[in-house]
Amino acid sequence: MIALLLAQTIAITGGTVFPVSGPKLERATVLIRDGTIVAVGPAVAVPPDAVRVDATGKWVTPGFIDGGGQMGLVEIGAVPGTREAALQGDTIAAAFNVAEGINPASTLIPVTRIEGITTALAVPSGNLISGQAVLIDLAGATIEEMLVKSPAGMVVDFSESGKAEAGGSRAAVAERLRRVFRDALEYERRKADFGRAQMRPLSASAADLEALLPVLHGEEPLLAYANRRSDIETALRLAREFRLRLIVAGAQEGWEVAGELAAARVPVLVEPLDNIPSYDALGVRYENAALLARAGVTVALMETDTHNARNLRQQAGNAVAYGLPWEAALRAVTLAPAEIFGVAERYGSLAPGKVANVVVWSGDPFEFTTAVEHVFIRGAEIPLRSRQTELFERYRTLPPNY
Repeated sequence: MIALLLAQTIAITGGTVFPVSGPKLERATVLIRDGTIVAVGPAVAVPPDAVRVDATGKWVTPGFIDGGGQMGLVEIGAVPGTREAALQGDTIAAAFNVAEGINPASTLIPVTRIEGITTALAVPSGNLISGQAVLIDLAGATIEEMLVKSPAGMVVDFSESGKAEAGGSRAAVAERLRRVFRDALEYERRKADFGRAQMRPLSASAADLEALLPVLHGEEPLLAYANRRSDIETALRLAREFRLRLIVAGAQEGWEVAGELAAARVPVLVEPLDNIPSYDALGVRYENAALLARAGVTVALMETDTHNARNLRQQAGNAVAYGLPWEAALRAVTLAPAEIFGVAERYGSLAPGKVANVVVWSGDPFEFTTAVEHVFIRGAEIPLRSRQTELFERYRTLPPNY
């Protein structure tokens, strides 16, 4: 577990810097002070008391942001005692916020951050309305130190698994959501009557209806998991009806409705490594991210397998291989998710005033052979050590006759 120590000045010098919000800079310096980036450029004056990190011949990028998964909420998937992401027995769990279920000491966090991922979305699961996702930095001894934004979005399942929660039909998903949204607005208008039990029974608890109000007022996004084209269209339809700020996650058939998503200004979170059809997404294809971006959709990438969140950069590399421009892929794991989750004023690019989440790579981060050289989270350098590296060192040399 890393306690963040920020009272220092660090100069990352001589590298090829990719600010994301601007063109790449050759032989440039990123100057960090007290956890914040204070200067970026080829002519930055380095204070004499700064700790220098020589990045000559290296690539320097913002830390990657993973827009999916359950980091800190699961340790061993087969062991219920290590799973904290689902509220059991409640199909509408809007008031459920996963933040206090996060384990800052999770062994998956070091495994992930030493691969260049510095921020992640922790997502609830298991219900029609699963609850509130939170955005966390992958360093800190307490939940408070880790939290970037809470809540970051209300999670709703429009996919194949969601229909089971609604009674077995996709039509029931839409009907149930409309009913609970309307009940939340009715509850808001008649709270006094509700408190006196002078109105009809509503379709969710008062706490859940209250939690939905920021979504229905456009203050919090609705994060809709939907893969099939018809499910994406249902999410778009509900967003129009209730004027919701919609984010679509999964979107495996998103390329089929790219024009509609772009016209509605709905961003998507996708996994470009997926190419195996299912009844939930018969039209899945590797070119999905490229086709969406070409249509004008804001695209961010995610890795939903929490135990392999480090594969986010492979997702990006695969997207590039199938047509997404390299610069767009870098944006899709940095500034785009920061914009989607409303933290771009602090995260996602290398610019003065931004949180100093910075990674130094040996080369192109989307190449298999590239290694992480340095990771900084909120200006503190993170040791490149995890349970996996420690096991590797322990058994690098086996005893005789082993």
